[in-house]
Amino acid sequence: MVIIRYTHLEDSVRDLYRHLKIQSPQELGIDVIARKLNLNVLYGGVSLRFGNDFVIKKSTKQKEWQLFGHEVGHYLRHYGNHLVMHYLFMDLQELQANHFAYHFCIPTFMLQDLYDLNVYQVMNLFNVEYEFAQTRLSMYQNKLIMGGNHVAL
Repeated sequence: MVIIRYTHLEDSVRDLYRHLKIQSPQELGIDVIARKLNLNVLYGGVSLRFGNDFVIKKSTKQKEWQLFGHEVGHYLRHYGNHLVMHYLFMDLQELQANHFAYHFCIPTFMLQDLYDLNVYQVMNLFNVEYEFAQTRLSMYQNKLIMGGNHVAL
């Protein structure tokens, strides 16, 4: 068994899912998590968040899950109004929310329990798009190669 040192983000995601009593990929889903976090989710033409209200751009179930992960990243980790925020700080928050979404939608602690993974298995198990699964699998494999040490956003 490979021992993986988690980043702060990976610890946070694992702790969140433990708190929500979610342990496997089959338990991941917008409706379940939104209910447990007391969030209201609507679907529309754009994705945004206002307090506990999320609007997710209507798309495929995979894309909606990824967008939900991005918005949860903002909800849990960010403060401020994008309308009056300096664009560089807003860009940083967007990068952080994107990075969060990879870990939220495909948690390291769940990947760690799987063997001989390929991109199609990750896509199907975590209900994400090909490119998203490919990027997250690459992140995870790089983590294993580097012994769990890497820079977190």
